Amino acid sequence: MTDQDSARRPKYQRIADELRTAIESGAFAPGDRLPGENDLMSTYDVARMTARQALSVLRTEGLTEARKGAGVFVRVFRPLRRRGIPRLAGEQWGSGRSVWSADVDEDRELVVDQIEVGETEAGDRVAGALNLAPGAPVCVRSRRFVLDAKPVLLSVSYLSAELVRGTPITEPDTGPGGTYARLTELGHRPVRFREEIRCRMPTADESDRLSLEFGTPVVLIGRTAFTGPGMAVELNEMTLDSSSYVLEYDFDA
Repeated sequence: MTDQDSARRPKYQRIADELRTAIESGAFAPGDRLPGENDLMSTYDVARMTARQALSVLRTEGLTEARKGAGVFVRVFRPLRRRGIPRLAGEQWGSGRSVWSADVDEDRELVVDQIEVGETEAGDRVAGALNLAPGAPVCVRSRRFVLDAKPVLLSVSYLSAELVRGTPITEPDTGPGGTYARLTELGHRPVRFREEIRCRMPTADESDRLSLEFGTPVVLIGRTAFTGPGMAVELNEMTLDSSSYVLEYDFDA
């Protein structure tokens, strides 16, 4: 960008550019407090709204976070590395570990702070994924996952109620290895998975439940689990805070 092009940019963007450069150079390290609105007003001789817009740009980009009553700080980014292939390997859940445990380092814990389990009628989307008749009863497992006191993931699983009724899958705690281990015990071991990934802006409810900064998109992952004969036994629809995750896929050519 030429100096002339830079001069044409709104002043709040130029201030944001300078702050971003300072963050990327290490002048402001993770956890450091950025200059506040009053500081920016004085330094750049701008109105409060301009200073506020500049700080908002950095929050929208996921570089900073606002702490109520304390100011705006450079974000300490320790992402969850969602390792798409090894987390679903049979030796992961087959040995009693949760698939979710593959996403975090040993010194951190991904916990479920909200869970609801019940039955409902399958809509067209769920019925189509599980090869059920529309309106067929399905078991629904809805969970919210929290890491470092921050909600990061919403997960809703659908399974044929006729398949899992009366089993631990219909309980809040499915036991070691989770749903896939229980399906294996029922003779329906998942051996193949298909994931579809897309991104969009969150709904109001998603923003509230994930405590998202304004302008933060969500990543949607829809995973279907299949048995060896090709029977679809679970549809899991996940909503991820995009600012908290790195999606990692490692496979041979």
